Amino acid sequence: MAILKVARMGHPVLRKVARKLTAKEIESDKIQSLIENMIQTMHEYGGIGLAAPQVHESIQLAIIELDEQNDRYEGAKGQALEVYINPKITVIDTAEQAFWEGCLSVPELRGLVHRPRKIQVDYLNRKGKAKKIVAEGFLATVFQHELDHLSGMLFIQRMKEMSKLSFIDEYQRYWAKDEEDDSEGSLED
Repeated sequence: MAILKVARMGHPVLRKVARKLTAKEIESDKIQSLIENMIQTMHEYGGIGLAAPQVHESIQLAIIELDEQNDRYEGAKGQALEVYINPKITVIDTAEQAFWEGCLSVPELRGLVHRPRKIQVDYLNRKGKAKKIVAEGFLATVFQHELDHLSGMLFIQRMKEMSKLSFIDEYQRYWAKDEEDDSEGSLED
């Protein structure tokens, strides 16, 4: 296994729509190895999600793992480590919620992003089996953030108000207290 290099904002791979994987590709040693390396990379950087384009692979593959014991995401519903291949999001509840988001591909920045509060994700797991999950609240935001990478989108493109884009230190100093008061959380993939 290996720690992979993370593409940063400005790299063309982050702006491309990723291609779908075939059943044969999903079963391949190459993709299974990539999944293991992505898991190790996500853990190394302390993320809760990672999409293949972030590690220079323009394919429809992402991983998410949200540990309920992680004090950075206190009160968030947990999500066991899972692989999401060729995912499709369906919005179930269009009411929006806002969370401060960060991203390994947009280092040192946070931005307030509004997204639908409840979604369904239909996907294939790492064995190619069709599955679905319904996510709401913070977890819905995590899914939307990660799966945006597969469409060539970064969280900053989803921001309504660019005045809510901040470096991490300034976010901690000026915005984090407001977040606690407004019950808006923070996400970093």
